[in-house]
Amino acid sequence: MAAARPGGPGPRPLLVACALHIEQAALRSSGDRGAPLGYTVLRTGMGPRAAERAVARALAAPELARAAVLATGFCAGLVPGMNPGDLVVAEETRDPRGTIVCAGTSLLAAALARAAPGRTVHTGALTGSDRVVRGHERTRLRATGAIGVDMESAATLWTAARGAPPGAHRPVAAVRVVVDAPEHELVRIGTVRGGISAFRVLRAVLPAFYDWHRSLPLPRR
Repeated sequence: MAAARPGGPGPRPLLVACALHIEQAALRSSGDRGAPLGYTVLRTGMGPRAAERAVARALAAPELARAAVLATGFCAGLVPGMNPGDLVVAEETRDPRGTIVCAGTSLLAAALARAAPGRTVHTGALTGSDRVVRGHERTRLRATGAIGVDMESAATLWTAARGAPPGAHRPVAAVRVVVDAPEHELVRIGTVRGGISAFRVLRAVLPAFYDWHRSLPLPRR
């Protein structure tokens, strides 16, 4: 992980969490150009339990104690008409433990539209799962009002919110690139490696993450 500045007065560090090597490569492919002080890319590994462990461990470090947290990577879209390369901005994330409300959704969606012109940006609820979902399960999740599903975002944001310092509010957000949609269902997760378009979108939208981070209020002592 990149070095981060200690928390407290001044800009917050930014922790961006993803699960896969290919996602991590996209998030690091632009180098540190424009990155805020304390920008850290964390690869958690796949699944909610791996995400929870990795994020809790990272945020236990004093230099990241007050970090803003953004979960990102690829996801399955649940809304008919979605296409690979579309973007999902979570207004909230959900899992069996509850709901986490995201910060700065409208600003983040606008920044993403500027960073990836021609790509559709969807906003709504992002739900968590402990496995890849298909067919009828996708339909069931859509009926709950969710627009996208992945395995790590809800666990990442739940852990980040739960682990905020006493009396402090930790800003959290989640942005996902659609690789799997109702009319474009993947056969297996390994085929994500063929998703060059999704990789390019994730790499292109990194400046939008920085814009979101710059918009956040300064942390309190």
